[in-house]
Amino acid sequence: MLLFQQIQNIGMTIGVFPITGITLPFISYGGSSLLSYMLIVGIILNISMEKNRRYKYK
Repeated sequence: MLLFQQIQNIGMTIGVFPITGITLPFISYGGSSLLSYMLIVGIILNISMEKNRRYKYK
């Protein structure tokens, strides 16, 4: 998801893709966009840590 948004935004900037309004993750100005990216990364990291913790103590 993050890779697609980065490619899309950079393509819009250099004129390769049509302008769609997708923000550049963690860089573009906007509170709700930044908050949602941080929330997604936090959930993914939490799932990863729980998975490692379960297999480590079994």
